[in-house]
Amino acid sequence: MKTLSFIPLLLFFQSVLAQDFLHCGADEMRISTLKALPKVADAVIKRDAQLEAFTQDFIAKKRAKAVTADTPLYIIPVVFHIIHDYTECNISDAQVNDCIRVTNEIFRKQRADTASVVEVFKPLHADCEIEFRLAQKDPNGNCTSGINRIASTYTFAGQHIVKSLIQWDPSKYLNVYVVKNAAGLAGHAVWPSDADTIPEWDGIVIGHDYVGSIGTASPTTSIVLAHECGHYLNLQHIWGGNNVPNFYYYPCADPNKDCNIDDLVDDTPPTIGWQSCNLSGASCGNTVDMVQNSMDYSYCNKIFTYGQRDRMQACLNSPIAHRNNLWQPANLIATGVADSATLCKADFGANKVLICPSASPQITFSNLSYNTVADSVLWTFEGGSPATSTAASPVVAYSSPGKYNTTLKVFSGNNTAEITKTDFVSVLTSSGNPYPFIESFETGNADGWTENSFDTLNHWQVTNTAAYSGSKSIMLNICDMPQETKDELYSPIIDLTGATQMKISFKYAFSGKDSIIYDHLQVWIFKNCNANESKRLELTGTTFRTAPPQTTPFVPASVAEWKQGVVNIPPTYFDSDFRFKFVYSSSQGNNLYLDDINVDISAGIESPANLEFSLFPNPASNRIDVGFSLAFPSTIAFSVVDILGQTVLDMGKHHFLTTESHYSIPVGELNNGFYFLKMEVDGRTAVKSFVVQGN
Repeated sequence: MKTLSFIPLLLFFQSVLAQDFLHCGADEMRISTLKALPKVADAVIKRDAQLEAFTQDFIAKKRAKAVTADTPLYIIPVVFHIIHDYTECNISDAQVNDCIRVTNEIFRKQRADTASVVEVFKPLHADCEIEFRLAQKDPNGNCTSGINRIASTYTFAGQHIVKSLIQWDPSKYLNVYVVKNAAGLAGHAVWPSDADTIPEWDGIVIGHDYVGSIGTASPTTSIVLAHECGHYLNLQHIWGGNNVPNFYYYPCADPNKDCNIDDLVDDTPPTIGWQSCNLSGASCGNTVDMVQNSMDYSYCNKIFTYGQRDRMQACLNSPIAHRNNLWQPANLIATGVADSATLCKADFGANKVLICPSASPQITFSNLSYNTVADSVLWTFEGGSPATSTAASPVVAYSSPGKYNTTLKVFSGNNTAEITKTDFVSVLTSSGNPYPFIESFETGNADGWTENSFDTLNHWQVTNTAAYSGSKSIMLNICDMPQETKDELYSPIIDLTGATQMKISFKYAFSGKDSIIYDHLQVWIFKNCNANESKRLELTGTTFRTAPPQTTPFVPASVAEWKQGVVNIPPTYFDSDFRFKFVYSSSQGNNLYLDDINVDISAGIESPANLEFSLFPNPASNRIDVGFSLAFPSTIAFSVVDILGQTVLDMGKHHFLTTESHYSIPVGELNNGFYFLKMEVDGRTAVKSFVVQGN
């Protein structure tokens, strides 16, 4: 048994307790921030002292009573916010539900492998009587699946800033944020004392590949949410982390750890902590350490002890951060988790919504209705074969170009729900246009062009507000969008049979809202419908911007605020069913316009992709070598500029034929100092810095 003699020091600004078996720096972040913000830290420490006093009193009374029959089941309503970039981090509902299953099995001592718990610790393995349930009602009382999806570049940061996008009342819901990068960690949670100080930071952030055991995650990584829920409910790491005075801490597996410092739980033996599943590992004088404890880093975590259970239940009875409100009957009713799940909304999805005509099965549909498993379903597929289905996940073929509605009716007990999605399926045309292909949108429509938006926020539309030539162009209204979006624009099929050289050229106009631009525009080419895709161009940053930043809706004022993009088409794509698409990913930028889209042998001269190049050596003394990769033969101008902007070397223009190329520039006559190398082609410029020294 251990003496409970230390009060945890929690911090405020970066109060994360995170775990990643490759990185154990969370405690260090917490302590450094505590030192940097002493006034804020004081407020947190006071709240934690109150919580610790309450915890010890609660545990003493619970054990003195020694009765468990009236112990409530603590049900916690949960909402998952999927913060994504339309890639693999936009995990499925099934993966979220699997994560809830895994977490509950750990908390309720229901894992199938509980028999594998190390024998000496089996008597300490507790059912925590805590259960997590996906919310069925949102803060406004509306039906919800307990899963929100928001596209945002914050998914790459994964810090507290993601919580500024959305947060349901943390006194009623546990907010879980699924991201692409959880600040370089597997996940991180805010402790109750910290959350009481700054409620808008309350919640858990977790990497998508640590959510559940399926999809992008695995059985090994699936234990992370249970670990973070332990922190959310006031558990420390099993080795005792940073509950010591003077702001120092112990990282996991520190061989110099003071084994008298612990996690304030009396039935978890002292340990230095483990970053691997060494079931015979021992430290701090133990015969064996509790490596399988959920608050270790071993990744074979599967147990909580009775002491940890009591500590978490104490947290759930404390008013600190309103944890005591989460499981109250009134809140369970308000969040819809008081009773068994009932059908409240019909919904569905599909593995794809834009296809080519074919007699073979093309689209697999999925029933996403919530919040219960349907007794039966009835699908109606306009233009599809079959036209109707009662299968749970029907596979449907479409043979004629067009846009088609899909309807799903769901039956569950006495409840029914129905949904129709208009123009849900788009079937592309199958006949090719001859080349040269020219599109200026002057007819006022976009015949043959097909849009595929990943959201319902905005659409490509022909406009007469701006044009490079004539009076019309096609645009995306991005300026007023509340979140990031992704939108595709597919060209008609073009028959390139017999072509010898071919390029795509287009004019574009874009302005961001500020000087930093995360938006990007890509051009992809493919044949055989959507097969053999190849990204040929990506514009982002200042290369993408054609006009100064502005916060009002962007409309190009003149042709000077347009640029030209050019894409080379390799001969392997000279087929009868060539197609290309524009893919625009917004980061709450401004409006985008496209005009004068041409496919022809004389469509312009393509530049090296993004003008990326390397310099070696750097620093240099006698010469510097420039390495770059070309998509096809190009003429490039080289010059060297000093820090005052004066050209000190003008190497003129040089033509390159090979795919991988290099060019050497003599710098032996230059004075030691800082310089810039400029590469220019087709009106585009790329710059890299280098240093001359030793002359």
